Amino acid sequence: MARQDHPSPLSPARRAFREAPSLPRTAGPARGGKKKPVLRGLGHGRRNRGFMPDEPAQGSWNLDPAALPQDGFTVQVAPRGFLTPLLEELGDRTITVMGRLVLTRGQEKAHWAQTAWLAPRWIPVTSIRDAARKLRNIQRNWRAHCHDQDGCNRRMALIEEELPHVSCRPLTFGDPAPTAPLGAFTLWTKDLLLASPVTTSPFPDGEVPFVEDKVGPPGRAYLKLWESFTILGQKPRPGDLCLDLGAAPGSWSWVLGGMGCRVFSIDKAPLADAVAAMPTVNHCLGSGFGLEPSVAGSVDWLFSDMICYPSRLLTLVRQWIDEKAMTHALCTLKFQAETDHETARAFAAIPGSWLGHLSCNKHELTWFWTAPEA
Repeated sequence: MARQDHPSPLSPARRAFREAPSLPRTAGPARGGKKKPVLRGLGHGRRNRGFMPDEPAQGSWNLDPAALPQDGFTVQVAPRGFLTPLLEELGDRTITVMGRLVLTRGQEKAHWAQTAWLAPRWIPVTSIRDAARKLRNIQRNWRAHCHDQDGCNRRMALIEEELPHVSCRPLTFGDPAPTAPLGAFTLWTKDLLLASPVTTSPFPDGEVPFVEDKVGPPGRAYLKLWESFTILGQKPRPGDLCLDLGAAPGSWSWVLGGMGCRVFSIDKAPLADAVAAMPTVNHCLGSGFGLEPSVAGSVDWLFSDMICYPSRLLTLVRQWIDEKAMTHALCTLKFQAETDHETARAFAAIPGSWLGHLSCNKHELTWFWTAPEA
């Protein structure tokens, strides 16, 4: 399947270097008349925010290539701004960290990783053309991962220009995810590539861009469903009975109702008027935790984007599973200041589960479950 157009994550870097190759770009005067430097955006799509150094100082990690393993490791890419939960999950699997890249022992992708590079290798290079030639000899499709190492982003932009074009424009909801393999690379130093032809996501850095709807839904939470259905390859069918717990203001009910599902939503607050007026959406005022499976009956899909402690949500979904009252479930685990890794592991341990961090998640994980007999 052909890839679709989407700007390279290095496109902003190319423009910045062409426009001001030697002078840093600055923002307008801040309070007090001083100017603050602006981080150049090196991400892509709606998350074009550049490197977000939210956590541990790089000085605490050994980045010397001679001290790093040559094989038997993976590279986990942390979500923007959420390196700490990933490092907490990995524990002693962590070897070293550079920017959002975490070199780890073993092959298993962490739940808090945005994507993972499963076959990383070190590739010495002598020039930009040499780097591009060596990558092309491995496979066709590559995208660069940006970081804050001095001088490397400019060189990666030039390397990517020497590689075959890989297009991947923002998806319209309903479009399938790309199926062609996509490799990832970065410059560890100016003359050493770290590259993997195999990653766990067909999207650069695991970030899924969409053509957003800024008119219909009452909030941006609808992107969680769009992304989940796209990367998981499963979604409700028209006519499926869907229970949306804690639905207000109704972004998820808006998605489901637009797909032709029969939606029963429950929340202590009302839905947005436009969602409440949808013909297949029925709303009840009440608590999502107050609806018992024995009263509600069986549903095809259970959804929850409620703000609650993950441990309480775990008790709820276990009850629905034990009573065989649902066939599929999709829930957001919303964490407070501390990440409850123990409860996250308990969700992941439920047979039939998938647990991961969506590119539109914040301090959250998304849990998907299908009944084993389904």
